[in-house]
Amino acid sequence: MKKLPESLIDFHVHLFPDKGFDAIWKFFEAMSQVEVRYKMYYKECIQYLNDQDVSPIVYSNYAHKKGIAEPMNEWNIQVLDEFPDLFCFAPYHPDDEQALEYTERMLAHPRVVGVKMHFEVQKFYPNDERLFPLYELIIDKGKRLLLHIGNGPSGNEFVGFAHIRKLLDRFPNLPVNIPHMGCYEFNRFMALLDDHPNIYLDTAFTFWPDLPFSFNLGIETLENHKDRILYGSDFPNIILPREGEIEQLLAFNLSDDFYEKVFYKNGLNLLKQVCPDAFP
Repeated sequence: MKKLPESLIDFHVHLFPDKGFDAIWKFFEAMSQVEVRYKMYYKECIQYLNDQDVSPIVYSNYAHKKGIAEPMNEWNIQVLDEFPDLFCFAPYHPDDEQALEYTERMLAHPRVVGVKMHFEVQKFYPNDERLFPLYELIIDKGKRLLLHIGNGPSGNEFVGFAHIRKLLDRFPNLPVNIPHMGCYEFNRFMALLDDHPNIYLDTAFTFWPDLPFSFNLGIETLENHKDRILYGSDFPNIILPREGEIEQLLAFNLSDDFYEKVFYKNGLNLLKQVCPDAFP
């Protein structure tokens, strides 16, 4: 079995203030009837991942309603100052009066990678015209977007491939990370990688075997796109052991180059590209 790199970069971790985690876990369990496995607050999450040789950690949070993003960004600055191996996708809500102003301040931080939006939760469309100034700002600043835009592991009218197709028709070079490998429309999202060099997919929540949302395109597809896939865990908001997805990817017996790139090099190269001041 192939070996992992000595260090891993996890490009899909969630960190929230303690009360935020409590609310998310309660909602998640009420919705899915399954308990979150790792109920760890942010300091415990960071320590746990560091103990598993994960560093740097790229985390995100999101604003489920108006008025949440700005104070959460203030919290993010405190957390980034506290832990030097963290990088952040900042929350954004288009209804906030100072949305672009506070976002521009966040993007100036040397370890803010870009902006995260979770359209299923926030309940607006990816091609909402209110978001166009944000997309233009992201492009202008050389940053990235983490967009929960696929319709899995759960979905609603605000997510799905058709939405990103419309978005890319207007912003073809938009620098986007798409979580969950585009679940459930794996084939359509993977095909985007051939025509849009600024798009990356992350592995979060899609590589436990024999589940409805498991990646199902075969290992050749993974090998062919190894330059554009990032390891992500969705930690701590997962329902099965974190190491299960890693073990499944290792069991595919892909090339050493695949594991080196997906678990470390691709993430490091992206971080150096968008956060050059963090790498003196």
